[in-house]
Amino acid sequence: MNWTAIADVASAICLLGGAALAFAAGVGVLRFPDLLSRMHAGTKPQVLGLVLVLLGLSLRLRDGSAVWALVLVALFQMLTAPVAAHLVGRAGYRTGKVREDLLVVDELTEAQDRAVRAAEEAAAQAEAANRGEQAKPNER
Repeated sequence: MNWTAIADVASAICLLGGAALAFAAGVGVLRFPDLLSRMHAGTKPQVLGLVLVLLGLSLRLRDGSAVWALVLVALFQMLTAPVAAHLVGRAGYRTGKVREDLLVVDELTEAQDRAVRAAEEAAAQAEAANRGEQAKPNER
C-alpha cells in the first residue's frame, strides 16, 4: 500500500464523517423543540462536519493552492459560526422565542434587567437635562 492509497482512504473517511455530521446537524435542526437546541445542533456538528469535508477534499486534491483556499474557508467558518450562533441565541432570548422551562441556568435575565434599568435611568437623566436647557431661555 502506497501513500496515495492511504491518503485516498483517509480522504474517504473524512468525507463520510463530515457528511454524517452534516446530516446529524440537519436532523437536530428538525427534531429539537426550541431555538437554543436547534441553534446548537445547527452550528456545532455543522462546523466540524465542514472541516472534515474540507480536510478530506484537501487530502484528495493534493494541490497547494487548493489546500490554502480550503484552509481559508475552514478558518472563516470557524470564526463566523460561533458569532452568528451567539447573536441568534441572544436575539431569540430578547424576543421571547426561548423556552425558559428548558433552561438549566439563566444568567441573561439579570444582565438584561440591569441593562433595561440603566437605559431607563439614562433616558430619564437626558430628559431632565433637556428640560433644564429649555427652561433657561424662557428665564431671559
